[in-house]
Parts: sequence; structure tokens; C-alpha cells
Amino acid sequence: MTLASVRSLFPKASASVAPNASALVAQDHARLAQAQHDQARQESLAVSAGLKRQKAGLLEELIVRYQHRLMRYLLFLTGNRDTAEDIFQEVWMRVMVRGAQFDGRARFETWLFTVARNLVIDHRRKRTMNSLDELIDGATEDDRSMNFEIAANEPTPFDHISNLEDREKIAAALLELDTLHREVLVLRFHEELSLEEIAKVTRAPLSTVKSRLYRGLAMIKPRLGFAAARFQEAV
Repeated sequence: MTLASVRSLFPKASASVAPNASALVAQDHARLAQAQHDQARQESLAVSAGLKRQKAGLLEELIVRYQHRLMRYLLFLTGNRDTAEDIFQEVWMRVMVRGAQFDGRARFETWLFTVARNLVIDHRRKRTMNSLDELIDGATEDDRSMNFEIAANEPTPFDHISNLEDREKIAAALLELDTLHREVLVLRFHEELSLEEIAKVTRAPLSTVKSRLYRGLAMIKPRLGFAAARFQEAV
């Protein structure tokens, strides 16, 4: 039997019969993403049910899990450690008193950051300081840059791919941005919220969130050098 006759017994597999490696990888990613989504959904519903029935120990668990992320967000948003700490306490009081309002349809952190943001705006209005109303209607970009130390008690996913020098440059560069763009970048890259979740927190249209994200990236890139590539990869 010749080689040609042997080969004739095994017809060539078509692309439709034998999917390529990239298609298999894409399928694996899709399955993983769906599994993570389902897990997050179940966790959110469990937290919602626990808050509604005031489950013993749940508030303490949530504080331990989210305290560093919440404080970091408040520090970037307010620019003042004392103010951030005061509002931090108010946020958890609000969770304790109004936790039943969390229905579990969104991730808990999305609801938590929304509560925090609203309290920051209320705080500014009461003190008749420079208002954060622009965070609601997106009207102005005159915020002054602020200098304060960002606590890094718990690394973010972004921190795991950045060295200390990068993180210091990024924190300094973020503080030079106006509040609108700084907030979106912090929520996207430090807290890893999706664009849709950021829109819910900021009560802004998705198109506005995208605009702030890309404009913020454009403003921060010249200050970061090669570290800016990591931001672009995470968009």
C-alpha cells in the first residue's frame, strides 16, 4: 500500500470539525466569565437576604472585606483624610440602617460606592464648601489637585501587576486630575468595576463614563510614561 493510499483513508479535518485553539480559549474564557458572573450574583443575593433579616455578624464581615477599598475611594474623592474617615463611618451606619434597600441585583460594592458618593455630596453641601454637584451633572472641571497619602493596606488587582514606583507615580498622577476623571479611573482600575457599574455609581450615562475614562487616560498618560500601557490594557 502506498503512502498516498494510506492518506486517502484519513480525510482532512475541516475547520468546522476541528476548532482552532483560539476558539477553544475563547470558549473557556466565556465559560469562566459566566461562572464568575453567576457566583457574584449568588453572593449579592446572599448579602441582600442577610441584610434584610439583619444576619448576625454580616455587617462585620462586610466591613472587613470592603473597608480598604471604601477608604481608598473616599480618600481619592474627598482629598482629605479626616473627611474620608468621617464619611467612612457614616457609610457603614447607612448600611446598618438601610441595608434592606440593597436588592442584590447589582454587586454589593457597586451599591456601597453609590452610598459613599451620595454621602460625600451631602457632606459638601452641608459645609457649603466647593460642591460636588458637578459629579452629578458633569458641569465643571476646575477641581484643584490635592496632596495626601493614599493608604495601601490591601493591594488591588492593578497593584499586583505594578511595582512600587509605578503605584507611586499613578497615585500622584491621579491626584492631579479633576474629580470627574479621577473618580472614573479609580473605580475602573483600582476597584475593577465595569463601565456599566461605574455608570450606576456616578448616575451618568454610559457614553459619559466612556468619555471620562478615555479623556482621563489621555490626561494621565504623559505623566506615567511606560506605566500608562497597563492602564490601556485594562480598559
